[in-house]
Amino acid sequence: MTLLITVFAAVFATAKWYRDDDSMRLGILCILYWGAALMWMIDAVFEYMELRAAYFTPSAEDMLNDTFLGLSVVALGLVIWVIQLLIADPKGRVRGLLKREAVKGSGKKKA
Repeated sequence: MTLLITVFAAVFATAKWYRDDDSMRLGILCILYWGAALMWMIDAVFEYMELRAAYFTPSAEDMLNDTFLGLSVVALGLVIWVIQLLIADPKGRVRGLLKREAVKGSGKKKA
């Protein structure tokens, strides 16, 4: 489940990145998700080598844990992407907001 969730997130992010311009830096999100998908693919290969046929019959508890882990990985990827986006500020919105607040705060009150 973890592999499937991250692959779906990677495919969705890549399709969005390919269709739109890269003003929102979706390429970084694609790299994060494809890296996670590759990591889970390697984990699946090694787990299959250890468990063989039992790999394809996980318990419901294992599937639920894997689902939560996959969703957590996708959420963490989004958090990292948003933080990077706020720092890079490609559209200048954060800078504009901070300048507006600085101008408001520096104004003197009339008596």
